[in-house]
Amino acid sequence: MKPPPFAYECPTEVADAVALLAAHGGDARPLAGGQSLVPLLNFRLARPAMLVDLNRIEALRSVAVEGGVLRIGAMTRQAEIEADAAVARGWPILTEAIGHIAHPQIRNRGTVGGSLALNDPAAELPAVMLALDAEMRAQGPVGQRSIAAHDFFAGTMETALAPDELLTEIRVPALPAGTGWGFEEAARRAGDFALVAACVLLSPGTDGGLAARVVLTGIGAGPARAREAEAILAERGWGADACEAAGAAAAAASEPADDPHAPAWYRRRLVAALTARASRRALQRMGR
Repeated sequence: MKPPPFAYECPTEVADAVALLAAHGGDARPLAGGQSLVPLLNFRLARPAMLVDLNRIEALRSVAVEGGVLRIGAMTRQAEIEADAAVARGWPILTEAIGHIAHPQIRNRGTVGGSLALNDPAAELPAVMLALDAEMRAQGPVGQRSIAAHDFFAGTMETALAPDELLTEIRVPALPAGTGWGFEEAARRAGDFALVAACVLLSPGTDGGLAARVVLTGIGAGPARAREAEAILAERGWGADACEAAGAAAAAASEPADDPHAPAWYRRRLVAALTARASRRALQRMGR
């Protein structure tokens, strides 16, 4: 299959890329790793008049920890994050989640920012960034702005980015001391998109309880917090039945749709099982 005709630009500066997007409005698309956009082009599901290739913009490719905050350039390859020792020490849930993305060949080309800006409803990275309370940095014609993860993911393959904005950097805050984590995913085959994935972060609370973050993907328009599960884990997270109760609450609150990959009832069962399993792993990593 071949893509429809398009103009092509390959800038080396962020400002030039933003100017190209602004000049062409919604008719231009940025090209990052190309692991999603190129198939869409070849199937003619996307028909941009121009592609703005970001691969020569070195300023968008970096990984650094500054003041306890992980800073990831949007064009950083997923494989680079997966192999980074500092990420594995400080944000191990991110390392594990990336290992579930497709296959090594895909991760060698796919970018962190590309996955987040696409916001596929079954993708791993949007869910983990929501769980980690990440901050997205975007640049447009009028300057830069910060977008919290809970405001960034707007719907199925939709984000808060304007057509003339680029996602330039992701900032992930340090995890509280003693945080336990769990990431569980079910897919039809290794490397497939998740049918359901569950991210759980548990931290010691000030009153002897727990602070909990539970995020699910694969059940709707994008990543979503399971607040009913969070409340159960926060209130009785040390209890023997808390993990199963959290899973049951997450499943009861979820509203997946039937599709060719799995019926809704099956996804709900996965929500219950994976949320409970990820919660147990998080408790184990806290030493419980």
